[in-house]
Amino acid sequence: MKYAYALLALWASQAALAAAPAQINIPGQRLFPESLTSSADGAVYIGSIGARTIFRAAPGAATAAVWVAPGADAPAGYLGVFADDRSHTLWACSLPQATAAGVAAVPATLHAYDLSSGAAKGHYPLPTAGAVCNDVAVGADGVIYATDTVNLQVLRLKKGGAALEVWAEGEAFGPKTAVMDGIAVLGQRVIVNMLATSSLFSVPIEAGGKAGPIAAIVLDRPIDRPDGMRSFGKSSLLVVESGGAGKLSRVSLRGNKGSVVTLHEGYPDTPVAVAVVGSTAYVLESQFAAMRGDPAAATKPFKATAVALPKP
Repeated sequence: MKYAYALLALWASQAALAAAPAQINIPGQRLFPESLTSSADGAVYIGSIGARTIFRAAPGAATAAVWVAPGADAPAGYLGVFADDRSHTLWACSLPQATAAGVAAVPATLHAYDLSSGAAKGHYPLPTAGAVCNDVAVGADGVIYATDTVNLQVLRLKKGGAALEVWAEGEAFGPKTAVMDGIAVLGQRVIVNMLATSSLFSVPIEAGGKAGPIAAIVLDRPIDRPDGMRSFGKSSLLVVESGGAGKLSRVSLRGNKGSVVTLHEGYPDTPVAVAVVGSTAYVLESQFAAMRGDPAAATKPFKATAVALPKP
């Protein structure tokens, strides 16, 4: 009987993946979503800066619903989110909360939520003053990595660990204004991107989990203000380019060289993140121009749009 139930669950999951909608709508005003991720069953989770909320679209659903609602102690807003099926955890970066004097009353924090219920499982403040937790990824061994945008630091939370620690940092990442943003784990290395300098860097995961030498990745064509990024297959990345017309690109890596292919172009409302459901990618647009108060940028309905993917 248990085997039959397992088969039914598998078939239901496969049906949901096959029926991926062309668009996932996120209801609400001034949400300014910043990141999205997917779990193995095809559910999509979306972090919002403006609503201080995490939304969830059920497998195959075309509309997301509130999943983690803002409470009295809600973070100032969510940036990167990452669904880790192995630990049954949704990891989410939150912005620091400032006092009237501009001092961070609550530091930037990495939060852990139960992947089924949304119940809080833990929280891990970033260790360096002035930090901004931007994005998060998880290695095959269960180690969590996150980016500190301001301090150009890759942070690590060991499996079962109690606190984040600085794992990789240094001038090799570029100037302090480089804006460390997206992160992905690809095999035995961590890849991060720099939004302001439009660059990618590789950090090997060496014996014992130590960070190896930081190396720039040389690309065969420039990328324009990379933001959200996910691993794709054994040796590729999906990268959202937020500059220009906005693109979703695939970067195929061989060592520290990368070949870039544009999969889709034309995201007018600032593409910021990508998640994969089966053979479909969803690209999220933030509408940050409206958040910044641009009078020519009235907010529109918020959405993530599907793109058919090639084989990894």
